[in-house]
Amino acid sequence: MSADDFIVTPWHVEGDIDYDKLIKKFGTERISSELLGRIRTVVGEDHFMLRRGIFFSHREMNRILDDYQKGQKFFLYTGRGPSGHTHIGHLVPWVFSKWLQEKFDTNMYFQLTDDEKFFSKSNLTLEETNKFAYENALDFIALGFKSDKTKIIINTKNIQTLYPIAAQVAKKINFSNTKATFGFTNETNIGMIFYTALQSAPCFIENKPVLIPLGVDQDPHFRLTRDIAPKIGKPKPALIHNIMIPSLEGPGGKMSASDNNGTIYTTDSPNVVKKKINKHAFSGGQPDIEQHRKIGGNPDIDVAYQYLRIFFEPDDNKLKAIYEDYKSGKLLSGELKAILIEKINDFLSIHQEKREKAKDKIHEFLLENK
Repeated sequence: MSADDFIVTPWHVEGDIDYDKLIKKFGTERISSELLGRIRTVVGEDHFMLRRGIFFSHREMNRILDDYQKGQKFFLYTGRGPSGHTHIGHLVPWVFSKWLQEKFDTNMYFQLTDDEKFFSKSNLTLEETNKFAYENALDFIALGFKSDKTKIIINTKNIQTLYPIAAQVAKKINFSNTKATFGFTNETNIGMIFYTALQSAPCFIENKPVLIPLGVDQDPHFRLTRDIAPKIGKPKPALIHNIMIPSLEGPGGKMSASDNNGTIYTTDSPNVVKKKINKHAFSGGQPDIEQHRKIGGNPDIDVAYQYLRIFFEPDDNKLKAIYEDYKSGKLLSGELKAILIEKINDFLSIHQEKREKAKDKIHEFLLENK
């Protein structure tokens, strides 16, 4: 793979992603300063993930705002493919979704696709993906969602609700388009071929428009959904995309639930977090202290800085000071890692406590079949 190449699909992300090229390839629209200003005007503030370009691209966000300002509400939908334990990268669209839910006072649906991960992962049983679905649900609930406006969909448990919608969708998606979108072959199992119809179903669970915050790697599913929505008499889903969260081990690809060294899980202990970051976090620093003081570090490729920018330091002024100190050589790589370790462990200390409490109220969030 050359430096200019990268791969972004719902099941595989590899290489150093050029997001301008990806926008052209996927046919999405970059979030402009005008759109940011409009969101601020409508809700009274923006989110640091918007200001920093963590959410960088969209499909028809302006239409959602147009309708909202005319009094037409929308609902939110996001999800997770439960192939393992939740890691910090998964939290990005969930935290942003919570902000959107609070600002726009909307209903929220969270889909756990235990079936899709069973279809796509040869090493996982359906029992295992279902167990991970419940584990992942605890992390979602721990972020502070309210059960009266938030429902969790687990595909194998809610198939009674999903299937009538998925059947309408499936009838309008042909194999040629699915094959072209995902690169399926004659060896692809038919569960995978049908799966987009099930991922589309929550888009139409309410009779109003939907906005989907999601990692940009999942966009291909919803390109197909948007194509068929008018054919079943439904509004096209609007999307807002976040960048891929890098592995601890460096630029290229994304954090993966199956890569223990490159991943920080929400269940990691403080010592494990410290060891992983100190040992594996890709550094933008110089080989020795003397050179670092003289030349400075490169925060733009330093994973510890990127994690602060993406999630763990919402204060713009503090982040700017860290950036400048690191670039000037005043702040060493070990010191930057120490800042991140403290931030993550402070966050996880609270999150893990809330995650434990979520076990007693998960039943309040699970969608009841109609």
